[in-house]
Amino acid sequence: MKLTELISQLNPIQVIGSADIDISSICFDSRLVNQGSLFVAQTGTSVDGHTFIPMAISKGAVAVVLEQLPDNMPDNICFVQVSNSSYALGIIAHQFYGEPSKQLTLVGVTGTNGKTTIATLLYEMMQQLGHKAGLLSTVVNYIDRQAVPSTHTTPDSIQLNALLRQMVDAGCQYAFMEVSSHSIAQERIAGLCFDGALFTNLTRDHIDYHKTFDNYRDTKKRLFDSLSATAFAVTNKDDRNGLVMTQNTKAHVYTYSTKTVADFNARILEEGFDGMLIELNRQQVFVPLVGRFNVENLLCIYGAATCLGVEPTEALRVLSMLKPVNGRFETIHSPKGWTAIIDYAHTPDAVLNVINTINDILHSQNNQQDTPARLITVIGCGGNRDKGKRPMMASIAKNNSDQLILTSDNPRDEEPQDIINDMLAGLTPEQQLSTLVIEDRRQAIRTACTLAKKGDVILVAGKGHENYQIIKGTKHHFDDHEEVRAMI
Repeated sequence: MKLTELISQLNPIQVIGSADIDISSICFDSRLVNQGSLFVAQTGTSVDGHTFIPMAISKGAVAVVLEQLPDNMPDNICFVQVSNSSYALGIIAHQFYGEPSKQLTLVGVTGTNGKTTIATLLYEMMQQLGHKAGLLSTVVNYIDRQAVPSTHTTPDSIQLNALLRQMVDAGCQYAFMEVSSHSIAQERIAGLCFDGALFTNLTRDHIDYHKTFDNYRDTKKRLFDSLSATAFAVTNKDDRNGLVMTQNTKAHVYTYSTKTVADFNARILEEGFDGMLIELNRQQVFVPLVGRFNVENLLCIYGAATCLGVEPTEALRVLSMLKPVNGRFETIHSPKGWTAIIDYAHTPDAVLNVINTINDILHSQNNQQDTPARLITVIGCGGNRDKGKRPMMASIAKNNSDQLILTSDNPRDEEPQDIINDMLAGLTPEQQLSTLVIEDRRQAIRTACTLAKKGDVILVAGKGHENYQIIKGTKHHFDDHEEVRAMI
């Protein structure tokens, strides 16, 4: 493709050299450059891509998109100066892959919690209704039914557009994607045309990156601000930021709520660890998911489905058949009568939601048996991430569990015990005395399983679908599901 075509949607500061040249590939990593490449020099948070321009040229780059012009500019290289290289990369990638987002119905899901469940179950719904669809999620990506490993909640601009192109080529009509705050801030979704956007909720997360909660909120809001008048937005009216998200959007706005009047309403009629009977827009349906937070997720899914033209009765029928996403309130029953729940909860609000759901079910069951069942919570916090939420998560877990076991999660470059100490700071001296601290996560899970008696529930929180631990730069295989099943 000609460079002139790739930069046709940009408004560059200046173009130095001829843009009437063929481009074989686009790269922002100089190690991937080959003959005929366009190299995009991004100003990153830790590494400045401008320092790798000489290397990219030596490896065959014929053009460079950049923010700051270098001192040495070879005559045979075209330099395109822009104000924001990351934004330019998104626009260029979308052009390079033939504007794939315009050739399917693209729906983005953003918020702190619930993104994976909503995007995945919408994908499954459309598949069950006979429509080819694609999925971009934290757990796994899908091109129709072909699984593609996922490394980030939202891929980089080049990977993202390449995957969307593959979806179009595979005949997909729909694509559902999680849109993280990082991807919005880093312009990874620049150039994409969204037909719909969904908002789940907003609680403390990624403050290490965004610095303030307001920055985090406003970054999420940018997805809705970018929607066209032909798009739709579905937002959570129960969240205080739900209507903030849509206050400046041009899209048609729909709301959902479990508490107040909205376009889509629902309430729980009966609930157990294997599912719940809910009333959704005055229709009853049994779903194999649990918890008020999942009622909100189901409302969002139902609302999005109807916006996409699915008949309400058909949407309810498929909802009744959908299964929990891997690592999201996933239940494992022991022959000894106790139950383990694997959940990805890694924010204070998510931990509270999951624990409250378990306790609500246990309370109703305890009224029918002589020996009250207990909740045993195994939890840790990730390394190199927001330290401020660590004492909050420990406090929530301790105050709402019968037994708390603090352990290692995904320590990355930090010492596991340092992370645990940060969590212990959220407990009173008396609470610390009754809390078990077992740094080894395998041993912590095994201890919980050993302590559990008939009727008890073990919550293993924080990792969910993840099957690894990163320790001092090395990835080790570790799966909470496997450890629980080994004890069974």
